[in-house]
Amino acid sequence: MRYQIKFFDEANDDLKRIKAYLRSEVLDAIETYLRFEPTKTSRSRIKQLRGMATPQFRLHIGDLRVFYDVTGDTVEIIAILFKSETNDWLNQEGEKL
Repeated sequence: MRYQIKFFDEANDDLKRIKAYLRSEVLDAIETYLRFEPTKTSRSRIKQLRGMATPQFRLHIGDLRVFYDVTGDTVEIIAILFKSETNDWLNQEGEKL
């Protein structure tokens, strides 16, 4: 099944603030890992976040993390952050179960 990928405004802003070569890496990884199997977890790449209503998943790309939800046939990219920013962002923006 091919999933549609939708970027929230915050995620688009996050993409604009990172360097072009990183942006390219992120977009390639999103296409590679999230287009067909966004819920297939792995040890190093995709994790399902426990105790969180949103975001549901995290994609690891080097020092960057992509937080996203899967709804029906759509992958909703919520935020793209550096690892050092993730805990603060999850505490402020994440919704716990």
